[in-house]
Amino acid sequence: MNLDQLIHTFIAESRDLLEAMEHALLHVAEEGDEAVNAVFRAAHTIKGSAGMFGLDAVVDFTHVAESVLDKVRAGTVPVTDDLVALLLTCCDHIGALVDAVEAGTLAGDDALTAQGAPLCERLQAYLGAPAAAAPVAKNAPAAAAPATAEQWHISLRFGPDVLRNGMDPLSFLRYLGQMGQITDIALLDDALPAVEGFDAESCYLGFEIGFSTAADKAAIDEVFDFVRDDCQIRILAPRTKVSEYVQLIDDMPEQRSLLGEMLVRSGSITARELEQALAVQSAGGAQAAPLGEILVGQGLVRPPVVEAALSKQKQANEPRQENRSVRVDADKLDRLINLVGELIIAGAGANLIARRTQIPELLECTSTLSGLVEEVRDSALQLRMVKIGATFNRFQRVVHDVSREIGKDIRLDVSGEDAELDKTVVEKIGDPLTHLVRNAMDHGIEPADVRLARGKPAQGVVSLNAYHESGSIVIEVSDDGGGLKRDRILAKAIERGLVEPGRVLSDKEIFGLIFEPGFSTAEQVTNLSGRGVGMDVVKRNIVALRGSVEMASTEGEGTTVTVRLPLTLAIINGFQVGVGKSVFVIPMDMVEECVEFRDDPLHDYIDLRGQAMPFVRLRERFAVDGAPARRQSIVVVRYGSRKAGLVVDQLLGEFQTVIKPLGKVFSGVRFLSGSSILGNGDVALILDMAALLSVEDERSAAAA
Repeated sequence: MNLDQLIHTFIAESRDLLEAMEHALLHVAEEGDEAVNAVFRAAHTIKGSAGMFGLDAVVDFTHVAESVLDKVRAGTVPVTDDLVALLLTCCDHIGALVDAVEAGTLAGDDALTAQGAPLCERLQAYLGAPAAAAPVAKNAPAAAAPATAEQWHISLRFGPDVLRNGMDPLSFLRYLGQMGQITDIALLDDALPAVEGFDAESCYLGFEIGFSTAADKAAIDEVFDFVRDDCQIRILAPRTKVSEYVQLIDDMPEQRSLLGEMLVRSGSITARELEQALAVQSAGGAQAAPLGEILVGQGLVRPPVVEAALSKQKQANEPRQENRSVRVDADKLDRLINLVGELIIAGAGANLIARRTQIPELLECTSTLSGLVEEVRDSALQLRMVKIGATFNRFQRVVHDVSREIGKDIRLDVSGEDAELDKTVVEKIGDPLTHLVRNAMDHGIEPADVRLARGKPAQGVVSLNAYHESGSIVIEVSDDGGGLKRDRILAKAIERGLVEPGRVLSDKEIFGLIFEPGFSTAEQVTNLSGRGVGMDVVKRNIVALRGSVEMASTEGEGTTVTVRLPLTLAIINGFQVGVGKSVFVIPMDMVEECVEFRDDPLHDYIDLRGQAMPFVRLRERFAVDGAPARRQSIVVVRYGSRKAGLVVDQLLGEFQTVIKPLGKVFSGVRFLSGSSILGNGDVALILDMAALLSVEDERSAAAA
């Protein structure tokens, strides 16, 4: 792994840690000490990793925040809303520093340094303040006494490739000096080859280090995270048993006397203990008693200590479960999905030839190939599926910041975080959901005094929920606020000419007016909303993802916005239908059933088992030339809460469908969401069911 790869790993891991840090800060009131410790660990790890790469700006700023967090852990600084808000801002600034590392602009970014200066001043105020009596959280322990430095021993052997991989051994020793004091150090050069065999790019050095610090073993061990694969590290704690030092001497390749001398000189072990242990061990030879028994017999170690050490050693020798996860670049996944799409198209062509020739062996091979291609497709798409919980957790910060800005007490409830959908959909749905959440807080949740007067809790609740339904994912954004005022929306729509006076509309149709461009009923403009910009963009972005959005509300009780999205944007199971010589594709998860169509020129609906169901003639909608087939069929589709029929000439069946964009020339075409290439090379058009059914709803309402 070269230096660029290590920096990339540092950036990715730092962003994960910042996300965990933000999550812990937002839940510090509920989780108390556990959340504070999580925030401290995240800051400490980022600082340590940045120190390995000489990123002084990251180290210096994070060190100040870490110092404040250390006082919080000790109970000398209380957790308040102001401190949480400050640490969240610091978290954002560390993220900006990491972004600058990625862009390569950290060293010369004076504006970024200036942004961090006031934050450091505010943090220093907590460091200089007298100890506060308030606890960190309910039932928090008493303030801990400051830790005292203790003597550790570090045995370090760098591998030959450490320099080639971009690591400087001295940088790790310098960073150790920031955590404590190196009391003694011995350079071991036994591995140096003869001059003719010397490689200037290889490292042959080892170190025996006496180290005095108040840090724990985990903190010392973290120093060597980025070089762990290129070196051997042994860390012996204060008051380590003599047997472990003897084992260290036996394991290291250098001379026993040199290592033993180093251990004695650094204060890790006394000379008498070393001499006695080594003498008994050497004299016994192959028939010697176990070292533990020898040390117990000499009175150097008590039996329980030996038993505990043996038990620990047994645990250490047991095989550990390896981490089987791996980071994959998103572009590589996209490339894989594209190749799978081409494979599906090629497989469809092979199937077409097999059915045409009717060769039994070829039919059998293509059938097997189709099954394998389908499995490959499902596996490839599964790689891009991510849980929506990561997106939901982002809104904890949005709710925290916005509620402080508008002076309301609001909490966010999240459920359904484990629901999965395509990574591409997750990336594109973030902005629409952000607008819906902010809108619910500003327009939906009432001020505390109004809520109390209505018999509600002073704290408002915004809820996010996700679940799978009929091959789609449904996301609900709800609030327990005052709800939508039906009459005011209708009056505003009539005033703007969106609705004719006297026209009777259902609640669903009236609430749908909110998504019209420029529509707003806000009495005043705020920083968040009220300008009539946003809800139409929300709907447009959701429809662009082949999704739909609906709104339901009860005045005085709250509002729920329901967003329905496809699980993936790349490959779907499609139901192909024919109209004349044209082929159309309907997403299979929307198809309910197929029934025979009996034409009735007087009505635009059919009686489907006692219920009137409207239908759309695709031949008329797309102006397809030619006369209708003698026997036509209706494909019954369901989209959200709506059900309608599509009149077609032929039912061609279910096929895997690779979605291709229509291109800029066709960007303004309505009722189509994409195209697909058939096995014979023809192009099939994928129907935009949201647009088709919404126009049908408007036509039915106008006729009524």
